[in-house]
Amino acid sequence: MGLYWIGLIFWILIGTSIFLFIWGIWKQSWKTLLISGIALMLPSLYFLGAENWFRILAFLPIIPLFLAYCTRNKTL
Repeated sequence: MGLYWIGLIFWILIGTSIFLFIWGIWKQSWKTLLISGIALMLPSLYFLGAENWFRILAFLPIIPLFLAYCTRNKTL
């Protein structure tokens, strides 16, 4: 049984995105929220090809990207 590198990379991206999302909200940093949304795009695009409700997970990066936009423009 070998190590599945793609799964490891996806979990690292998801963990990094969650950490950066929390850090960005705490510090009100739009750059951190932007990086969080970008890091979450690849794993969420994987779920776009699903044939069930997992397809909704493709819209998850919209949340940190929208918060980054609002924080940048100070309309939050």
